[in-house]
Amino acid sequence: MGELDLSQALEENRSFVDAVIEETGSDIRQCYQCAKCSGGCPGTFAMDYLPNQIIRMLMLGMVEEVLKSKTIWVCMSCNTCTTRCIRDIDVAAVMDDLRKEAIRHGYTEHAKNVIACNNSFLWTVHSWGRLFDAGMLMVYNMKTSNPMKDMQFALPMMMKGKSPMIPIPHKIKGAKEVKKIFEKIKQEGK
Repeated sequence: MGELDLSQALEENRSFVDAVIEETGSDIRQCYQCAKCSGGCPGTFAMDYLPNQIIRMLMLGMVEEVLKSKTIWVCMSCNTCTTRCIRDIDVAAVMDDLRKEAIRHGYTEHAKNVIACNNSFLWTVHSWGRLFDAGMLMVYNMKTSNPMKDMQFALPMMMKGKSPMIPIPHKIKGAKEVKKIFEKIKQEGK
């Protein structure tokens, strides 16, 4: 990681930390590093920093390191960390906000599959008004340049009646209303 002047980093990045606090409604400065969030997190095995370490790094102004970390993308938003926090810090919301900031700042090195999955999910909901599993899987596999991934499961699922030969989704009754929601969000620029 190299040498880092923490006092300078903290001063330079104070406005970023203040923005995270305002956006999430969680004053991360209240964290006293009990690590209960990390102790309950089911994704720590794949993280480069534990959730409490991410909070500490933010407190120290190490914004670039946080935004480049794998941790914010591994977070499953299961809210275990938030539930366990004795200081009422919404750690999951902080991770979510950090993902948005990482995208905004162009730090998406560890995010390609997560973004592809989110976009595939949103495509199916926008198109059909609901989740269409097979369609989402096909779009995700194409976006990640792995079109044959999971094909070994197709025939056994068809044989057991779990998936039709040609999966064609049906639209829900409120599909038009769902499209209107997407259009409104797009208009608002979110």
